Amino acid sequence: MVRSFLLGLVTTCWCFGPTLSRVRADAFDLYTLPIVAGAPGKEGVREVSELTPEVILANSQVLPNLEGAVVLVATNDNRWAKLLVLAARHKYTAAVGGEPQFIPIFRIERYVTFREGGERSVQATGQGISLFPGFRFHLDWGQVVPEALGGDLHVTAESGKKLSLRPIGKARMFLLTRPLPEAAPQGVRRLETGEKFDPQYFNGTYRLHDDGRRTGILRLAVGEGGDITGTFVSDANGREYSVQGSVGRPNYKVQFVVQFPQTQQEFTGFMFTGNGKALAGISKMEERETGFYALRLETDDGGR
Repeated sequence: MVRSFLLGLVTTCWCFGPTLSRVRADAFDLYTLPIVAGAPGKEGVREVSELTPEVILANSQVLPNLEGAVVLVATNDNRWAKLLVLAARHKYTAAVGGEPQFIPIFRIERYVTFREGGERSVQATGQGISLFPGFRFHLDWGQVVPEALGGDLHVTAESGKKLSLRPIGKARMFLLTRPLPEAAPQGVRRLETGEKFDPQYFNGTYRLHDDGRRTGILRLAVGEGGDITGTFVSDANGREYSVQGSVGRPNYKVQFVVQFPQTQQEFTGFMFTGNGKALAGISKMEERETGFYALRLETDDGGR
């Protein structure tokens, strides 16, 4: 009885308005590509040939503070995806003046299909997708598709049988029944600066803002001799790009290059020596110089 009430409550909530934008990272964000790809065979991960509303509801609170079952999918295009799925009902009226009717559906609250090349590189992502009986969903395209175009997941409601979500073709589907230890949130790592500036202060994760046009997550690591390595994940397309550079003189100056497929962007910045919480300076791409700043993130959760 309680579960039926909750199912109806979920239906009512999403029908009245769009999903609110998230301002902080949560447990779902911590399941990066290496964790998702390595999940099959581990305790708490079960391969399933279909999911029913009852199974989804029974596993809808596996991750803290999240409503929905966590489903991992190996797609037909050999990529990995993670989904947060709810069982719900869609309200409709068949005729003018008729009684309201309800049709069972699956609701993808959020999904991410990963791209090769980086633990957070994204092929497709989205939220708030309703899958009605007969619908097919293509995770690499991020679209509902007709039968002729295949897809990775199929919602079926055969006569006399309950609604089910099934993988298509070579796709495989896994249900998370308990959190994975490797995806546990890391503790807060606050930088403590001293009177003398240490180049190791550059180690960390930053949210980079470039010319008011581009944003993303910048990760820097300082090696021996002041060499800088790292990655930049663009908010625009979710792709991850390599970063190379070095600590300059004075030692609170840094120079690094983000290598894109067809070009590169050079950055020269200075760290705030009072608290180490920000970088600011200029960037240069194809002879055009602009300003940038980067704010330190005190947890390595991707700043999402």
